[in-house]
Amino acid sequence: MALVRWEPLREISTIQGEVNRLFNTFFDTPVNAGERRWLPAMDLVESDEHFLLRADLPGLSEEDVQIELEDNVLTVSGQRASEHEQNKNGVHRVERAYGRFTRSLTLPEGFDPEGIEASFDRGVLEVRIPKPEERKPRRVAINVGGGAPRTIAGAEADREAERES
Repeated sequence: MALVRWEPLREISTIQGEVNRLFNTFFDTPVNAGERRWLPAMDLVESDEHFLLRADLPGLSEEDVQIELEDNVLTVSGQRASEHEQNKNGVHRVERAYGRFTRSLTLPEGFDPEGIEASFDRGVLEVRIPKPEERKPRRVAINVGGGAPRTIAGAEADREAERES
């Protein structure tokens, strides 16, 4: 009988591999007979002035895509039709996914919905979302002992002067 060293990390790795395989097969299963789920790739890039959402939508035209905005949620949806023919005598293989898709993105508070712009070129959708203006901090006046209001900065200066004395 051979002595085998137990390695718990290898066991966890094996379990993780099985769970990943289970989830991959679940999400790759066809929705309907002959139809594969399609979830187009999207990038979200942030610059100083705006957010830029890019979506790869090969084989679609701008008429196939809808963009909706509701309660700070931007939703891109559409449908790619199946392009394969049924062949009863031969064998064929369909790997490209098709069907309906929907992707949603929650936008930050305070953005201007009228400033959103979208363009579509060579199967790539670009949506520019202007960033909201930053809120500037404001000073709050403090009444001290019924006297004139003082700013927070003035109160901090008085505390600093007390520490030094």
